Amino acid sequence: MTKVINSADDLLAFYQASLKSVRLRAIGIQLTVMVFFGALAFFSHQSVLYFVGLITVGIIEAVNRNYFRKTYRRVAIFNVSFPTAWQEILDEHVLFYKTLDKRRKSLFERRVQLFLAEKKVEGIDTEINDQIRLLVASSAIIPTFAFPAFDYPELNEVLIYPKSFSKQFEIEGADQSSENIEGMVGNRYMNHSLLLSKPSLLAGFNGRKGEENVGIHEFVHLLDREDGEADGIPERLAESGFTLPWLHLIKKEMNNIRSGHSDINPYAITNNAEFLAVVSEYFFSDPQEFHEKHPELYNFLSGFYHQQLAG
Repeated sequence: MTKVINSADDLLAFYQASLKSVRLRAIGIQLTVMVFFGALAFFSHQSVLYFVGLITVGIIEAVNRNYFRKTYRRVAIFNVSFPTAWQEILDEHVLFYKTLDKRRKSLFERRVQLFLAEKKVEGIDTEINDQIRLLVASSAIIPTFAFPAFDYPELNEVLIYPKSFSKQFEIEGADQSSENIEGMVGNRYMNHSLLLSKPSLLAGFNGRKGEENVGIHEFVHLLDREDGEADGIPERLAESGFTLPWLHLIKKEMNNIRSGHSDINPYAITNNAEFLAVVSEYFFSDPQEFHEKHPELYNFLSGFYHQQLAG
């Protein structure tokens, strides 16, 4: 994407330009097909070939519309007003949204609508409301705010549990075992799902200093897995040529955590993927403090996420 997208209007223009480009290519193919079958019919004196050409053009049109139906739906969503009640929820609970200017707030709102229109958010033995849905969408959008066209293509649904759960996705007894999971990216038959504990999701947006944000944490894992593997080296970072410096920095920061010379959550030393997710929580939740205490990490993450959040 060469055009910088800073507002909802920019994003709409991007989708419209995509449709226009595809439409022009389809028209070109359809004209070529009609000329081809028209010439065959003329020189072979078989008028039935005209009808074959028309049928082929119709098939091309149907395939084109079916293939790009998601983009057509996205353009249509821009005609739907963002509810005032939703704005109030975001303004109260999502500090990231609250700090945006008017244009960028409009972009955030449209992306919330797009996310909720395309991804199912479902409660498992628990009720969910607009606040839960909006916090899920915000968790997805905050890390990818500089990548407006990124839509978590491998994600179909977000499942909200009433409390922590086990690796077998069971609730009973999970909080008494070592498998006290607050959020995870699904695997095997749950490969297109993301699971979150409702209390943990809410706690991540309560505004308290030092609170973990399980929503952002898990969506960073999904972003990390864009290249097929959650390894702490997202494809976008690898493409920039900073893989080796990043791995060196991870090793250094993990040593600082082990020796007690860091305020980063010790869970970060689990592996490289968890390190990325944990420091990303810190980066988005308290960017100013993160910048002051971990300037080198801050510079890497601001470059990766294309976001300068510290004042």
